[in-house]
Amino acid sequence: MKKINLLIALSISLALASCNNGSEKTATTETKDTASSIANEPAKTGPTLPMDVITIYHAVKDYNQWRPGFDADSVARNASGLSFVAVERSADKPNDVKIVLAPSDMAKAKAFVADPRLKNVMDKLGVISKPVINFWSIIRFNAEKRIPGGALIEINLKVKDFDAWVKVFDGEGTARRASDGWEDIVMGRGKDDPNMVHLVFGVTDMAKLKARLDSPELKKLMEEAGVVCAPTITFYNDASK
Repeated sequence: MKKINLLIALSISLALASCNNGSEKTATTETKDTASSIANEPAKTGPTLPMDVITIYHAVKDYNQWRPGFDADSVARNASGLSFVAVERSADKPNDVKIVLAPSDMAKAKAFVADPRLKNVMDKLGVISKPVINFWSIIRFNAEKRIPGGALIEINLKVKDFDAWVKVFDGEGTARRASDGWEDIVMGRGKDDPNMVHLVFGVTDMAKLKARLDSPELKKLMEEAGVVCAPTITFYNDASK
């Protein structure tokens, strides 16, 4: 998926070692989730947490032609225990799509995404890139902050130690982030690497948000939190309805 403006990305990644962005493609084993005690705190609204999700990223020839076929394939997804959560489109390249699904059984879900049938369906629907498939355990979800059709920013990053990182993240606080134009929606951890972090925010002020992303203060905060590589940052628009 296309990343944000190169200057912003470079500013954020200063002093951070370049490394694998942590995409967990079609994982073969499921590790035990070692989420800290915050993982068991219930969300104000929404599903019971922690909750497993799968994110699938790919590009299509034409979103408007792809979407009806994707919706029609819900029968096969449901049969494999996959519930629809969201579809999002890249703000810069609207034919780049992110799909979020919730599995009732992770083993069945992994079998579904590994089945050659899925590739055949994707080919017929005009998918033109190799899908990137990640598996996450969602430990925070603020449903009320997600606005249908709203602007979103996704950040995936690798940290030295999740518990140490989340203390710094919480120290910054939701109020500070909200004042900078972004509001917390999702926090997740990698199913196969619990030090991979998946974050989704609602964008309320794009100019303020980009200024914050470009700030030396945020770079320093990330260093203190133990971020070990440049994060993957993508802007999306919600297309769930």
